Amino acid sequence: MTYPVPVEESVAEIEIKKSRFIAYARGIETREQGMSWLEEIKQQYPDARHHCWAYLIGNPQCAANAGMGDDGEPSGTAGKPILNVLQHKGVGDIMIIVVRYFGGIKLGAGGLTRAYGQAAQAVMEVLLTIQQVPQTKIVVECDFSQEQYIRHLTQQHEAEVLQVDYAQQVSLIITLPTENCSAFQAQLEANNCRYQLP
Repeated sequence: MTYPVPVEESVAEIEIKKSRFIAYARGIETREQGMSWLEEIKQQYPDARHHCWAYLIGNPQCAANAGMGDDGEPSGTAGKPILNVLQHKGVGDIMIIVVRYFGGIKLGAGGLTRAYGQAAQAVMEVLLTIQQVPQTKIVVECDFSQEQYIRHLTQQHEAEVLQVDYAQQVSLIITLPTENCSAFQAQLEANNCRYQLP
């Protein structure tokens, strides 16, 4: 199952009743990555009142991991509308952070919900995405004489060799599109190469 993921960081800004909403979107693969990016944004805008966020990791149709934070805004008025936008856009491995500078006019719960949703929408409109192809890692062990054959196989199956260790035998860590995995494994078995999924 392929799905779109962000290519690079994007930013968009909207203003509602003198409050500034600066929305950032970028790709993340783990919650830890997202949280460290959130810290960077907080350092970039230390005087902003709120730094609200939401993320989706994995296939957006059945996200393995989703999270959100209101950062002091009334519960459900910031993180939730940002997450709603993410869920409707069908983009995976993504995080949006919306930085708010309070303009002196209270927006109320409904106004805040709309404003955070609009900010998230605005950044998604300028975000570039590419199709993410789910990958599987596999460790292959073979004799030295088979290494060239294995490398030839990796090219045939759009695989990439991440690491090679030479000991009594050659051990290769390979990543390849999940959909090519069973054909790749069948060819390894036909040539008596041992493999395991990490």
